[in-house]
Amino acid sequence: MAHRCPCGHPDVLTTEPRLPDGTPFPTTYYATCPKLTGAISTLESQGLMREMTERLAGDADLAASYRAAHEDYLARRAALGEVPEIAGVSAGGMPDRVKCLHVLVAHSLAAGPGVNPLGDEALAALDPWWANGSCVPDGGAPTGADAPTGADG
Repeated sequence: MAHRCPCGHPDVLTTEPRLPDGTPFPTTYYATCPKLTGAISTLESQGLMREMTERLAGDADLAASYRAAHEDYLARRAALGEVPEIAGVSAGGMPDRVKCLHVLVAHSLAAGPGVNPLGDEALAALDPWWANGSCVPDGGAPTGADAPTGADG
């Protein structure tokens, strides 16, 4: 587990860089809280990824900070195991574009503030997803509308 939601339950998991069947898996930090992933999906649907990618092209300082986030992501994944097939490939579009805010927010939550500038920015844009209570009923896994689905899972 890489991060706990303020409600106390895990909201970001650390995944191994190779799946049990041998498949390379570049996504090291995986947002799992259904309320968090839903809130991030809303930001994506509002065009934030496109706006961030455009800013990367015109802001050398932001681009350098985002490249440093990419390098941080690679170093943290390498600490879990080397997978030559995905060497140099991080996730979320880093270092040149923004492809998935879920990855960037998960990286920011796992690494802490100041590591991934665009993940931090997306995280700051989110309403407090935990404010209306946990998505996990006492003693159980998410259910119903709060259960994880698909890639946001």
